[in-house]
Amino acid sequence: MSTERQELTIATNGDIVLARRQVRIAAAELGLSLVDQTKVVTVASELARNALVHAGGGRMRVEIVHNGPRRGLRLTVVDEGPGIEDIEQALSEGFSTANGLGLGLSGSRRLVDEFDLVSAPQQGTRVTVIKWAR
Repeated sequence: MSTERQELTIATNGDIVLARRQVRIAAAELGLSLVDQTKVVTVASELARNALVHAGGGRMRVEIVHNGPRRGLRLTVVDEGPGIEDIEQALSEGFSTANGLGLGLSGSRRLVDEFDLVSAPQQGTRVTVIKWAR
C-alpha cells in the first residue's frame, strides 16, 4: 500500500478548522463524491475535537492511500491523553463524557468504510479510519 501524507497538529479550535479544510482538499483531489467528502470531513472534525477536548490536543495524519486499484483517504488521530477505559461503551450510541449528543465515535464509525480504535487508560488513543473512493 503506497501513501501520500500530511501531518497536522491539533492544539486549538483553529487547528480543527485547518484539519477540516485539509481533509476536504485531499478528499476532493482523491475524487470522492461530495457526499463522501462531507462524511470524511465530518469524521475528521469529530476525531480532532475529541482529541482536543479529552486529551488537550493531538496529531492528525491525512493520507491518500493506494491498495492496488483502490484509492482511499486514511485519517489517523493520535493523542497522549487519559485514554478510554471502556471502548465498547465509548462506541455505543448516545454515550458521551462531554455532555454532547454521544454521536462522535459511533457516528464516525458509521460514516467511514474502515474504523480502528486503540486505547487504554493512561495510554492515549489512536483512531484510524479509511474512506475508499467508489
